[in-house]
Amino acid sequence: MIKYLPNDINIEDILSYLPKGSYRIFINGLHKRNSYKDIISCEETSDGITEFHVGRNGLYNSLPEYMFHPINRFDNIPEREKKERFAEEYAKQELEKENAHKFFSPIDVLLLDLKTKVKDKINQLASDNIIIQNIIGDTLPEKEKSNRFIKRTIPFLPNCKRIRGNTTLITLMLRKVLFEEGLFLKKENIESEVLDNEPQYNYKVTDYQIDSIYLGNQFSENITTYTINYWSDEECSEHFNLFLEELETYRLFIKDYFFSVEDDLCFHLCSDYPTLRVSDDIIYNYLNYNTNL
Repeated sequence: MIKYLPNDINIEDILSYLPKGSYRIFINGLHKRNSYKDIISCEETSDGITEFHVGRNGLYNSLPEYMFHPINRFDNIPEREKKERFAEEYAKQELEKENAHKFFSPIDVLLLDLKTKVKDKINQLASDNIIIQNIIGDTLPEKEKSNRFIKRTIPFLPNCKRIRGNTTLITLMLRKVLFEEGLFLKKENIESEVLDNEPQYNYKVTDYQIDSIYLGNQFSENITTYTINYWSDEECSEHFNLFLEELETYRLFIKDYFFSVEDDLCFHLCSDYPTLRVSDDIIYNYLNYNTNL
């Protein structure tokens, strides 16, 4: 049973990993974009089939309304019968909507299946075709081309349009790239207090002076932070600054290609290893010459 789906995951990303006949799709939403809350809900039936309710437009929503409903349905209703007649006509229209959705549902599901197949073909072509990756990454400066993290991210550039702004896909990409370099990444939503030292307001709001309705310049905001947990004896030495420079170059690269304009990316470096201290009466550290401090 699929549980705890992220809000910004698309139905196509789920269907790519499910066998045929194991799910049913219901197109019953009014979203014009599928970048957020594309999957309204999913539940498993008694026969083991997973039902997905997708919140996006179907063919019914793309066709003119007069093809399914009378244009003047609610006109010319006598005033004395307005309440009863309006309820009757509204019920008729809702039934017509339901029938229209059922009529177009096989075509809607067929188009969704076609979109999933096209996406999988593009992903396969983009991930295996080195020529396409080199063409897209040809404009990168030499500093970014030589960056080890960016080298592992270049295969994702052909899918930049689909990944951009999608927190779930960005997190999975970062985890894969950094894990191959021996770094472990954890995503956290940290509530922080934001202070705007120079708030900008219009001089007037409706008929009131701004001084009389001042709301303050401090507010709470959830900031997405990626914590990198690692320890490397090779890099945590005189080469540590070079490692930080590499990571900063990678951070700016991810922001340019995969983050929206108003979002920011922050890497928090930490280690779970205890700090080595010269004097410690709890954790005894054995140094050279068998000296116990």
